[in-house]
Amino acid sequence: MSMVRSNEDRERVRDASDIVRVVGEHLTLKAKGREWTGLCPFHDDHRPSMNVVPGKQIFHCFVCGAGGDVFSFIQKYHKMEFREALEYLAERAGITLSKADREQGTGDKADVTRSDLVRANAAAAEYFRALLRHPEHGRAGREVIGRRAINPAMVEQFGLGVAAARWDGLMLTAAKAGLPVHHLAAAGLVKSREDGGHYDAFRNRLMFPIHDEAGRVIAFGARKIDEADEPKYLNSAETPIFEKRSTLYGLRQASRAIQADRTAIITEGYTDTIACHQAGITNAVATLGTALTLGHAARLRRYCDTVVLLFDGDDAGQRAADRAVEVFIRENLDVKIATLAGFTDAKDPDELLRRDGGVDVLRRAIAGASDLLAYRYQRLRAAVGTGAGPAAITRIVQEELERLVQIGLNELTPLRRRLILRQVAAVAGIDEASIASMVPAGRSAARTAPATPPRTGRSRDETALGILLLSPALWESNAEIAAAILDASHPDAAVQRIASVAAGAVAEHGSCSLAGVLLALGDDTDTKAEAVALTEHVARTLETDELRARALAEMRAGLPGDTALTPNDRLRALRTRDRDQGGNRRVMPRPVPAG
Repeated sequence: MSMVRSNEDRERVRDASDIVRVVGEHLTLKAKGREWTGLCPFHDDHRPSMNVVPGKQIFHCFVCGAGGDVFSFIQKYHKMEFREALEYLAERAGITLSKADREQGTGDKADVTRSDLVRANAAAAEYFRALLRHPEHGRAGREVIGRRAINPAMVEQFGLGVAAARWDGLMLTAAKAGLPVHHLAAAGLVKSREDGGHYDAFRNRLMFPIHDEAGRVIAFGARKIDEADEPKYLNSAETPIFEKRSTLYGLRQASRAIQADRTAIITEGYTDTIACHQAGITNAVATLGTALTLGHAARLRRYCDTVVLLFDGDDAGQRAADRAVEVFIRENLDVKIATLAGFTDAKDPDELLRRDGGVDVLRRAIAGASDLLAYRYQRLRAAVGTGAGPAAITRIVQEELERLVQIGLNELTPLRRRLILRQVAAVAGIDEASIASMVPAGRSAARTAPATPPRTGRSRDETALGILLLSPALWESNAEIAAAILDASHPDAAVQRIASVAAGAVAEHGSCSLAGVLLALGDDTDTKAEAVALTEHVARTLETDELRARALAEMRAGLPGDTALTPNDRLRALRTRDRDQGGNRRVMPRPVPAG
């Protein structure tokens, strides 16, 4: 594919992918003036610190420094390579890309990329779906689906399939498609034999593809078809693209409804989630055989404020409440517990929803969900007995407060801490002041800080580069200082590359914009983040083209006047003069006042 065609593809996809809409599909954004804000998904963010700027089609986090264009966001959020992000956004926009010249792999079994794993899983998912439609090999799987009353629309929506009752079905199909066996092995789809051969990891099972939020198949859940087989469920092994503790089954299908309702319903199994969606409860997801974790919560809080844990019985609900309390404290989510016990004798939502009137019963159970702290305290108090005296109640409350402190109560904002203590006071029947006085001193581990905090200062030449990228019309009238900036050698490799890309564009077109630099940088997300940080730093101080032009004029006037010097020499001389005069060259120059 020629560079011209490549750039045309990038421009078409970028122009068709409004960054506010794209980011808004992945996390909740709120309008703030001419920008939008939301929780940054690239660090442990609990106060909205990411800005999305529609006028520039960029995003920028002022805490961790993440930033870039729409391609950067998709790459970082979904851990994609640039070509994958381009294809994802092109498909979203209905754009057909020119044929890509894919690089051939080295053939090294250790050289398995994330893209290789995605392609292996996609091929397996297609094989399992095709097998489900096969008159003979898919019959047993279709019978299981029929007994579960899963309709064809849900089979299609969730991509259900079946693994053949043989040892080499997937392997033979993949070999015909030219898919390397070591890619299948790395994805956990085949296992190694002692003689050096391989065999299918999943056999005679109903297959549930597990998708990421971009819709890529990253793993599989597999339910036994023959009741004599064990275990009942199998999951893919963890890989670089699949982490069990932070993955939710059905999130791709449920994310829009979760955003709309501001609530996520978490069930215990794949078929429970599918049954909920089939019944119109489309904000349902499932954990993969684990309790609700901080990883799950960090993903969900970008979409919602409330999580309802839907469990079959009181015992399961109690265990869930005990494990979920840390999530409640550390992730600023309202967690509720709903159990079917007391509403129905059905053993799970899947069974309930196959009964007449089951949808109404399930909705009542969800509506009757108890707040996590209230649920926990009621269970604890019940364990002591209805006739518990002041000493027993005091002990229960004290132990609960100690547990909350251990997991971070005293590190919360004053408002959230007070609200939680108010809840404890309400369920315990004790006044809030007394509860507050019972809270022990203590600290839990501090939250993880961003690995690389953004830079706060900018040198004179970096400031000038940022001005020119923000106001491309100024390139021609400031050719002298522009040449000095682009020719200069910068100690920061990212800034040097930004200047180099800009220099190429200026040589070809006479000017260069931030959007042009971001497009040209392609796969280099770190440098794109630096370009955005640089321009946003300038934009906060010099908000208009007029102010930026004045700042450049002051810089230009300060350049030494010896015409024998090259632009680069003159810029170095200016820096030397600033240093000798005690000036701080990292401080942005103040614009000349009007008039």
